[in-house]
Amino acid sequence: MALMRLLLLAMFALLLSVRPTDEAHALFTIVDGDTVLLSGERIRIANVDAPEVRHAQCESEARLGRLATDRLRGLLAEGPAVVRREGEDRFGRTLARISVNGRDVGDRLVNEGLARRWDGRRQPWC
Repeated sequence: MALMRLLLLAMFALLLSVRPTDEAHALFTIVDGDTVLLSGERIRIANVDAPEVRHAQCESEARLGRLATDRLRGLLAEGPAVVRREGEDRFGRTLARISVNGRDVGDRLVNEGLARRWDGRRQPWC
């Protein structure tokens, strides 16, 4: 009986100490290549502009927007995310930089050609 209790306590302690690497990702809902929902909070990645998916001006923008959305999903699945909030945009979305494993996801999207630096105004993708 004492051995069983000790085993149960050890298993419980182990469960408390193990954290799945995709736990943070599971909290995100990906809206598009530069916007996510985190526990109901709408977050716009502060440092990038990704092509639109739903309101694309041409097919090439929509295609690139889908690629950016899929890539953001993959980046957030790589491990726990750190969200650094920087205020709100004019639509009330939280502006934040998001990093996974110490690497900024916005920078990675830009470096991979799936987004561009946000300069304060939208530029056409077509």
